[in-house]
Amino acid sequence: MNFTDEEFEEACRELENPAISEYEFFVESAGVQIYRKYRENSGLYEYKTFGTLDGVGPAVCSQVYCDLEYRKKWDGYVNKLEQFTEGGRQGIYWRVNFPFPMSSRDYVYIRETREFDIGGQHIWVILGRSAPFDSRPPKSGVIRVDDFEQSMVITANGESGSKAFMHYYDDPKGMIPTWVINWAAKTGVPGFIKTMKVACNGYPAYLEKKTKGKGAAGKETS
Repeated sequence: MNFTDEEFEEACRELENPAISEYEFFVESAGVQIYRKYRENSGLYEYKTFGTLDGVGPAVCSQVYCDLEYRKKWDGYVNKLEQFTEGGRQGIYWRVNFPFPMSSRDYVYIRETREFDIGGQHIWVILGRSAPFDSRPPKSGVIRVDDFEQSMVITANGESGSKAFMHYYDDPKGMIPTWVINWAAKTGVPGFIKTMKVACNGYPAYLEKKTKGKGAAGKETS
């Protein structure tokens, strides 16, 4: 088991009872509230984000978030993204483009999704964190981020959209200016949610095209 029941339950509670007493309010942008907490061991911040995606249902939102092939089409920062299996365990390799002159980063991590029915709400919980895999060693010229954790919790917002909570931390290593990290936190998360909303709206068309493509391929080879 990659994650414990307690980790999933704790993530679920954040939707209605945010655990932010040890966090400071950082910024609000486009309806997204971001809080942060300083980690003395790394000198970096971890973040908690609360927001909504109007007009996007939670089922589609969770599918888009987990669909690696589709993400490569709508996330411009992705250099490489793939799922693999090693020794019966599933992992994900993710390489991210960083702007010049900074080196690109890559991540190797595990991810697990569970669904819950709590208090009349159907909730999707997606947890991920760094994990070592021998088949995906560090690459020359790419900085390996080996201290990474992320959780995403999604449910309906009572109207036609979704309510979401995200917890995020990573140590990107290397020399990254503080202003770059602050800029990424202030603009990156709201920007990601905005881009993801567009991706969610386009997901049905993507699936239809993908299905037709498989059908056409089948006819050609029959």
